[in-house]
Amino acid sequence: MRFPAQLLGLLMLWIPGSSGDVVMTQTPLSLTVTPGESASISCRASRTLLSSDGNTYLNWYLQKPGQSPRRLIYKLSNRDSGVPDRFSGSGSGTYFTLRISRVEADDIGVYYCHQGTHAPHNFGQGTELEIARSDAQPSVFLFQPSLDELHTGSASIVCILNDFYPKEVNVKWKVDGVVQNKGIQESTTEQNSKDSTYSLSSTLTMSSTEYQSHEKFSCEVTHKSLASTLVKSFNRSECQRE
Repeated sequence: MRFPAQLLGLLMLWIPGSSGDVVMTQTPLSLTVTPGESASISCRASRTLLSSDGNTYLNWYLQKPGQSPRRLIYKLSNRDSGVPDRFSGSGSGTYFTLRISRVEADDIGVYYCHQGTHAPHNFGQGTELEIARSDAQPSVFLFQPSLDELHTGSASIVCILNDFYPKEVNVKWKVDGVVQNKGIQESTTEQNSKDSTYSLSSTLTMSSTEYQSHEKFSCEVTHKSLASTLVKSFNRSECQRE
């Protein structure tokens, strides 16, 4: 679970190991919910968050994919402007809950509890909310290296998987029938808030000399939605461009 780096400019973050730090523990760390259902996220503080002024400075933030974090709830149960009444905060002392009624597809993201009662102010680990949907098969595309890249001495073969669900997927690279275990980088997108699917990019990189010494390049995809392994491949000699 990634820490909300964008909040560095907004609030002072927790420095682990400092004497007297309040530890904020969230459960669960991930949550999959069907649209229309409710969801609850718990946050426990290692010390009471009731301030001497009578307020409980417990806040909730949401970081949506590709966006800056947004505060939803402040001082335990107060909704920020524009936050739907589907979101509510409750609790006291050391135990707090964020509840989302009638979850919508646009609610995906990472939710963080935050305490502002004791210095330094700090956050929980974050809870990632995923929207459940029916299985969706990936659309797979395989791209050979460009001539411009080959002229630099490098070769990148890219396998793109679009619009699949669930998130778990396996991509295997083969060169002339031999499984590759190095030179591979993968990147998976956050869940799409419109159709609740994922996309993935897998790149096999090698020197242009090594690339020119091989013929067949294959990307093999296994996924829950597929009855059998989906294979995309090309023969270098047939794709060679002048």
